[in-house]
Amino acid sequence: MKKIGIKDVAQHVGVSTALVSYVLNGQAEEKQVGKEVAEKIRKAAIELNYVPNQIAKSLKMQRTHTIGLVVADINYRFSSGITRAIEAEAKRRNFTVIFGSSNESAAKFDEIVNVLINRQVDGLILVPVQNSEETILKLQQSEMPFILIDRNFQNLLTSSISLDNYKAAYDSVSYLVKMGHSKIAFINYETTLFNLLERNRGYEDALKVHGLKLDDSLIQKVGALNPKSDTAKAINRLMTADNKCDVIFFATDRLAIFGLQQINELKLNVPKDISVFSFDSAEAFDLFYCQITHANQPLEKMGKLAVNALIDIINKNKIINQVYLETEFVFGKSCRE
Repeated sequence: MKKIGIKDVAQHVGVSTALVSYVLNGQAEEKQVGKEVAEKIRKAAIELNYVPNQIAKSLKMQRTHTIGLVVADINYRFSSGITRAIEAEAKRRNFTVIFGSSNESAAKFDEIVNVLINRQVDGLILVPVQNSEETILKLQQSEMPFILIDRNFQNLLTSSISLDNYKAAYDSVSYLVKMGHSKIAFINYETTLFNLLERNRGYEDALKVHGLKLDDSLIQKVGALNPKSDTAKAINRLMTADNKCDVIFFATDRLAIFGLQQINELKLNVPKDISVFSFDSAEAFDLFYCQITHANQPLEKMGKLAVNALIDIINKNKIINQVYLETEFVFGKSCRE
């Protein structure tokens, strides 16, 4: 059986081989190919059973049409959600995704980045970890296109797609104040990550603007090594203090899960005894007797923007750009009115 090539598809549709190449390589929009013509080319490729020669294609274009993705911890809902979003958009743009998890380790992050570069990926989408600035600096000095997602560094100018963490935390506290809460506790990690520090700043500024006193006893920090036990201790301190809080704002969904476990251990009712608000959602929330009110990150949008921004960088037609997205509130029944 004759192997179908680009020339055959071009003759079938009645267009140039260059036009077919643009469409089948995911460059139709970039090269301003009409939607109707592009659709005819795609249909013809399917009808004729056209299979691209990936080796020849890679040699000709000096591209592998692969993207390397490094997430912080594959067990996070964020990581699995953003991976699905990136894979879907990459597939639409005719790219394959190779991914790994750094498990919040700077050494492993650096190792995986180097492995992906050696695999000759065309570019990298990275969720950086604490103390990974050196790896990012090395990438900046190299020819490798990359973009950061979810997290970035205040002292490093890099292309990134992330959340406006300050505004998200500020709006969350403003919502809790509107609901009548005045003693708002905040549990976050002890960290140097800019995105989490911005949540601290948003929390503190919102209290000041709404005329509430910043009470250090209501701010609890959790260590990264023993987050579950540290969160339990934080809940115990908050619930046994003379000046008890009336709502607990968890800076991440994982901290919220640990917190809810301890609240159950103490036989406290949500929201009768204590209100709960989470910065993000988790599948485990579905198992809790009360719907948890939370701020939701737009993972699908973040993933789509990251892929398209990276491809722009790969094609050398985009400068450094930092995009900040907003959260949406999902209202449950965990905050007492």
